[in-house]
Amino acid sequence: MPEFGLSFWMLIAFLLVFFILAKFAWPVISNGIEARGKFIDDSIESAKEANARLAGIKEEGEQILTAAKAQQLEIVKSTAAIKEQLIRDAKDQASIEANKVLENAKKAIQIEKDEAIRDVRRVVGELSLEIAEKVIRKKLEDRPAQMELIDRLLDESAGGEQLRN
Repeated sequence: MPEFGLSFWMLIAFLLVFFILAKFAWPVISNGIEARGKFIDDSIESAKEANARLAGIKEEGEQILTAAKAQQLEIVKSTAAIKEQLIRDAKDQASIEANKVLENAKKAIQIEKDEAIRDVRRVVGELSLEIAEKVIRKKLEDRPAQMELIDRLLDESAGGEQLRN
């Protein structure tokens, strides 16, 4: 053990340093530690609030994304329905136009047919008149000779063979 005098002066020096530190340094250090602790607590609270806001924003973003996907799906369905309707309308319109063209063609064919029949009747009438005129001119007495003359005249005519068939 050291001597009593040395211990006494060491105790007085220790108490003096302790008193000076307690009076001047520790309040400053204590205030600094408290301020730092308060700053850390405030930072933690701010971080918690920021995390909560971030979670809210993330949830809101997910809701917006879900709504956008639903809207996109609805637009795609609507577009598909419009496409199908346009195709049906185009097919209906094409069918109507085709029917109109077909009806017009039938009418034109009927008109041509009627004109052809009239032309054939006219030609047959003219040929009949020519044949009758020639038969009367010859004044043939027997029936077989008249038939032979009619057949021969029909053969001489441009369409005689076609009319007999």
